Amino acid sequence: MHPLSPAFMDQLRFTEAGLIPAVAQDWLDGAVLMVAWMNRESIEKTLQSGEVHYWSRSRAELWHKGATSGHTQILRGIRYDCDADVLLLNIEQTGDVACHTGARSCFYEDDDNPTGGGVDALPPPADACTELYRVIWERKNKPEQGSYTNKLLQGGDNSILKKIGEEGAEFVMACKDDNAKEIAGEAADLIFHMQVALAHHGVPWRDVQAVLAARRGAPRRH
Repeated sequence: MHPLSPAFMDQLRFTEAGLIPAVAQDWLDGAVLMVAWMNRESIEKTLQSGEVHYWSRSRAELWHKGATSGHTQILRGIRYDCDADVLLLNIEQTGDVACHTGARSCFYEDDDNPTGGGVDALPPPADACTELYRVIWERKNKPEQGSYTNKLLQGGDNSILKKIGEEGAEFVMACKDDNAKEIAGEAADLIFHMQVALAHHGVPWRDVQAVLAARRGAPRRH
């Protein structure tokens, strides 16, 4: 993340009250966790400390997110939109809880009847691979009759690893044939079966994302 200069701050279009909305986005899966307000002071404090500070309109004071609950937000990146009137914060959420109700995200309602959130709230929409793993994990914990995923899980490593080997070979052949559509399809099949193996062994997909993120910017291999 590149530090913001005073010139960068001057590009932002604050409201008449000196505020700008900020969207907090998970740094690994892109899920939107919350929206709050910031002002110049909170932005400067965020950049200085590395932890997100917002401006509380109800209390009219600086708000260090998670100072009381421990659910702080570590800043991983910051951008502003094309109109320079909204900020996007790429953050690492401590404790994986951003909402005051105990939910991972404030965006959990999708029905006419509010649920009130909490630890069992609907998770926020995320990238396609994360959503796929959620389905696989759901199948593991709540098997469905006729489910191909459950058939693989019931077969254990013998069944799952055999399919990974087969899909890996098919991916290689698709690459050899230089067929873009088949390469994408075989890659999708390979990722699915790898995720089934991860679920079988109780390894969260998020752990894989974290490893990939940690390798970004790492010393080059020789």
